[in-house]
Amino acid sequence: MRRQTATSGSIPAGSSRSLRLDPLSLPVRFDAQDNRADGGIRQIELHRERVILRREIGGMRMAVNVRVCDFIGIASRTTDDGRMLLLQHRDPSLSIPLCVGADFDEIEAAASQWSAIFALPQLPEDKSREPSQRRRRHNAIKDRRPKFLARRKAGDLLNEAGNYQGEDEIIARD
Repeated sequence: MRRQTATSGSIPAGSSRSLRLDPLSLPVRFDAQDNRADGGIRQIELHRERVILRREIGGMRMAVNVRVCDFIGIASRTTDDGRMLLLQHRDPSLSIPLCVGADFDEIEAAASQWSAIFALPQLPEDKSREPSQRRRRHNAIKDRRPKFLARRKAGDLLNEAGNYQGEDEIIARD
């Protein structure tokens, strides 16, 4: 079993300086940029059934083991340098770059290969859009009486004779 490895935190030297992983030669171990990690680098081990992310934050080392089936799909995003292929997770900090390049056809071919290897769907490109308006929720407590008033009975209206409704006039005799 062959392993692809990166020797440093930067992109390895070769015929091209952009990130390109071969989906047919897994497991793969490489370094990727992580703005929140110490040194700005995280190590990624990519297997067919799991992904292991290693990084150090605030001097504390951590390894996060994520199953491939927990990812939502393979996404293609437009960047300043061209296109980037991602293994997309619901938590954006767990998304993993798979391929970066300027050739759109090559990125699409790689996306179909990664999608077949991991048995994940290809996600549509995320266009920059306006965030949707917040949904207004019904507040169940809004119509409730305050606690100190809830212990009291609600008052009844007076009838024409000045008596409370439903009560007879009480006459005290000695």
